[in-house]
Amino acid sequence: MESKSGSSKRKNGAKGEIVDGSKIMELVGNEQVFSDFVDNKFDELDKDRDGKLSMKELEPAVADIGAGLGLPAQGTSPDSDHIYFEVLNEFTHGKQEKVSKMEFKEVLSDILLGMAAGLKQDPIVILRMEGEDLLEFVNGPSYEAEMASILSQIESPNGSLRDHVIEAFGRLTVDQGVPPTSDSWVFNNIVDPALSQAGPALDKPAAQETFLEEFKKVALSVVDFLKEKPVIVAHSENTFDGRGVKRLLSNKFELDRTLNLALENLPKDRNGKISKDYLRLALDLVSPSAGLPPVGAIEEMDKVIVEAFKMVNVDDTNTVREEEFKKILTEILGGIMLQLEGNPISVSSNSVVHEPLGSSSTLLQPSPSETA
Repeated sequence: MESKSGSSKRKNGAKGEIVDGSKIMELVGNEQVFSDFVDNKFDELDKDRDGKLSMKELEPAVADIGAGLGLPAQGTSPDSDHIYFEVLNEFTHGKQEKVSKMEFKEVLSDILLGMAAGLKQDPIVILRMEGEDLLEFVNGPSYEAEMASILSQIESPNGSLRDHVIEAFGRLTVDQGVPPTSDSWVFNNIVDPALSQAGPALDKPAAQETFLEEFKKVALSVVDFLKEKPVIVAHSENTFDGRGVKRLLSNKFELDRTLNLALENLPKDRNGKISKDYLRLALDLVSPSAGLPPVGAIEEMDKVIVEAFKMVNVDDTNTVREEEFKKILTEILGGIMLQLEGNPISVSSNSVVHEPLGSSSTLLQPSPSETA
């Protein structure tokens, strides 16, 4: 994944490298440079030198694109494996045939531009967490108030002080200098050793004063472990405010193209009609073009979708012709847009980067000849 040189300053002073897709756009936008890029990558993959890429030869490219997209390795997740399969299908057009250099170039361009568009809308900030921000938080003026508030939200009155400290770490974020403790590596190598150092002190009742004092001690130990083993975190913040939907609806050509592509993947009866039961599936197919998350990914967005379906006056007829189906789907998109314009939904995510930055995706890196 390409990144823009520079840094982003978060509210607590932490700096991170911005990954916004600008380098990808620059690469694909320069015809000569991109052609040279494709020539080099194609030659690297074409092991038998027959001028075409077999399914086996394409596998490293698909794996590298997955890494560039931030997906886990193939075989580790059914959801990500489905995406790998779809990327491979893009190259082969669903057929077990070899891919020419021109086909490789066209598909790679589409994939890279899609990545760049997504990163431009929702840049990722790569944070290197070495303990400074957590140290600043625990010694800062807001520490007692924020931790007292977190303690009041923990619903385990009979739990030990250790249990409360563990849950409190889970409620802190990169804004306080804490990497995601839900990540097993972070918990096992950073948090758990710090808890072990506290020893019997965490067997006390979880009274507020004791909690604030002991949590700070554990947090300072976490600071020491982060200095020894810094954690790289990819942080993103997404706001769904309806602008992506509005942009799609305002471009009739793009809207028709998007709807037609979605309908191609839906079953039809012998009269060419489509069941309204597939409206939700169709919406999921259209969502990427409308700047929306997949159905089921974000609870708040799912509520908006449910309301949008209620807003549309759908009669009792179960199957409709394609044009009517597209009309209903467009009205649903309009309903989603209106709700998001009035009440935008913001979500953030933090994921630990376990591989060295820049080495996980070799396909998206220039060859030595391109950097010379």
